[in-house]
Amino acid sequence: MELGLTTFVETTPDVNTGEVKSHAERLREVLEEIILADEVGLDIFGVGEHHRKDYACSTPAVLLAAAAARTKNIRLSSAVTVLSSDDPVRVFQEFSTVDAISNGRAEIMAGRGSFIESFPLFGYDLKDYDELFDEKLDLLLKIRENEIVNWEGKHRPSIHNRGVYPRPVQDPLPVWIASGGTPQSVVRAGALGLPLALAIIGGSPLQFAPLVNLYYKAAQQAGHDKSKLTVATHSHGFIADTTEIAIDKFFPPTQYAMSKIGRERGWGDYTRATFDHARSLEGALYVGDVKTVAEKIIFLRKNVGVTRFMLHCPVGSMPHEDVMRAIELLGKEVAPIVREEVAKWELENSEK
Repeated sequence: MELGLTTFVETTPDVNTGEVKSHAERLREVLEEIILADEVGLDIFGVGEHHRKDYACSTPAVLLAAAAARTKNIRLSSAVTVLSSDDPVRVFQEFSTVDAISNGRAEIMAGRGSFIESFPLFGYDLKDYDELFDEKLDLLLKIRENEIVNWEGKHRPSIHNRGVYPRPVQDPLPVWIASGGTPQSVVRAGALGLPLALAIIGGSPLQFAPLVNLYYKAAQQAGHDKSKLTVATHSHGFIADTTEIAIDKFFPPTQYAMSKIGRERGWGDYTRATFDHARSLEGALYVGDVKTVAEKIIFLRKNVGVTRFMLHCPVGSMPHEDVMRAIELLGKEVAPIVREEVAKWELENSEK
């Protein structure tokens, strides 16, 4: 079971002081967070791409390249790359560069993204939302498979007998399909034999178990080896020395951030009742002390079938030292518990 973190490099106001950190300061803080995650033995760190004021990172590959030069073991991924509004040639080149600097630790999580600001920014029409992703994923995979590319497109100019460089250390460079949980997305990932990353940020994670099964079924029908496939999830959460401290620190900024997004999308405000329900064993929020969070991750592995868990922390702006403490607890205390229990459970199941 792989364990790690994701971040959107948020720059929402501090709920206690009203202070808004600069994009530059938050980017430097996240670099420190990635370095610490590597030092405490976590497996993966993912950085999201956004093009709006309240998130500081529009180019994950640049931040990950900085982290690649200062880390040794941790895998470095986008979370996600908004492929529909990007150029697959540049995406491949950027992450091949991260792969070179890190000596084979880069990954791309390709998705449509949960926000739409990048589409008008780069001159794309939202009516082409699905077509853009299909076409650009096809090109990205062609580039991954072939040094010299021949490809015909509709929304992007075609490529005729051109090389794409640099080539990555990993062959192939890992490309994930990131999904909010639609059957179409998981079937696509399975049919292509690509690893699947699910955003489980609401409802019950148990509702995603049929989607994981559908993914594996689609993969097997397409002739792919199930044992070589990976399913990841990223879910909101926070770890502190006690559950009470975790709740007190995490709820206010999360409520602010989620309510802001909710108002943009016509949802209701994020309430304490919603938060507390999501903290239950079968909820999608991983907030509490070491034991509480470890128990929930183990429950997720046993009942949903994911093989990589990524804690998305923070959701709204929090003091950097609190996030660093959460990373330390995840790596030094939660991860050993989860890995030991999951390994024992997997061994028992393999013997049945």
